[in-house]
Amino acid sequence: MTLAIDLLNPTFQHEKQAHKLKRLVQSPDSYFMDVKCPGCLNISTVYSHADTVVMCSSCATVLCQPSGGLARLTEGCSFRRKTN
Repeated sequence: MTLAIDLLNPTFQHEKQAHKLKRLVQSPDSYFMDVKCPGCLNISTVYSHADTVVMCSSCATVLCQPSGGLARLTEGCSFRRKTN
C-alpha cells in the first residue's frame, strides 16, 4: 500500500499550511521588521506580534497597534522583514 503524499519531501504549500510545531523543521511564524515612520521617515525595529502600542522615538507617532495576533501597522507606514 502506497501513500498519496511523500512524508519525507513535503511540498512548500503543505509546509506553509502546517502548524509551526508540526513542520518537518520547526520554525516560528513571528519575525522582526523595520518600520518607517510616515512623518519623520525614521526607521524603528518592531516585533511582528507586538502586544503593546509602538510609538516613533522621534516624533511620537503611533507605528503599530496590537490586534490579538499580528500587530496592525498604522496607515502610511511601510515595513520590510529583517533577515537576521
